Amino acid sequence: MKKLSDFKKASLGVFPTPLYKLENVSAALKTNVYIKRDDLSGVGLGGNKVRKLEYLLAEAKDLGAKVVFTTGGAQSNHAMLTAACAGKLGMKAVLILKERGVTAPLGNLLLERIMGAEVIFNDTDDFNEIYAQMDEIGKKLGEPYYKIPLGGSNALGTLGYVACAEEISKQGVIFDHIVCAEGSGGTAAGLALGAKLFLPGARVHGMTVSEGDFENTTLTLMRETAALLESGINISANDFDIKENYGPGYAVPSEEGNAAMRFLAEKEGIFLDPVYTGKAFAGLLKMAREGAFKESDKVLFVHTGGAGGIFAVSSAD
Repeated sequence: MKKLSDFKKASLGVFPTPLYKLENVSAALKTNVYIKRDDLSGVGLGGNKVRKLEYLLAEAKDLGAKVVFTTGGAQSNHAMLTAACAGKLGMKAVLILKERGVTAPLGNLLLERIMGAEVIFNDTDDFNEIYAQMDEIGKKLGEPYYKIPLGGSNALGTLGYVACAEEISKQGVIFDHIVCAEGSGGTAAGLALGAKLFLPGARVHGMTVSEGDFENTTLTLMRETAALLESGINISANDFDIKENYGPGYAVPSEEGNAAMRFLAEKEGIFLDPVYTGKAFAGLLKMAREGAFKESDKVLFVHTGGAGGIFAVSSAD
């Protein structure tokens, strides 16, 4: 099996990110709840995409790319962090975003404007159309370019969260459960594969933030990343849990997510976002209140960032 160190990686984030117990939340839920602060990953406003981009942008640099393309929703955290990380490495970011939701210069779009990223809107649900548009623009620019898929979620990007699981294994706590948001799939897939490799006994729960076939997406990414590592381990849908917790839809705040945001802010002074982490933490609260965790369990919530969304999507009402 290959080691993670066998893969080229750009030095972008500040790692390891903090991991500690949420004492007030633990007392309220009558179990042991910890947080992994990947919102403090050191670039932009922080977030999980930095770990993926360390691998993806290392490949882009190795291929001589001068321009980096990616895509997502109008307020995509991934797009914002791609612009930030590409800039650190001397590459120009071109972001082709869906023309849905908040397209005014607020939140992540404001940050992208500050960073000088080029933003192009496309009113389509077909990401293949967007990837084709990247090729069309790239050819016109006449410079070497690199395309990063939605959320940075391919096998190479997913290595970032395999590495995160290895990092967690060295931070002194043995976990029974790990909870994270499930958007494009790479974070949950990487954590689930990483748990098999470095965190035996830890069960990964991906909390979905939109509709989609997340079980198949996560399973495919796990298998492709395991193959990239030449691990030879068997991967099945029994290696993780997918829980639907998206409320009204993607980028639409939910009542439960809003309540979870307020709960964590009031108890611990930690801010979640209305699109991803608020909904994911709401899922953790629901599991705890329904008795899914024992009093002796150790439960880790992976805070994947998304602070920009707080200032674009109304969520605290």
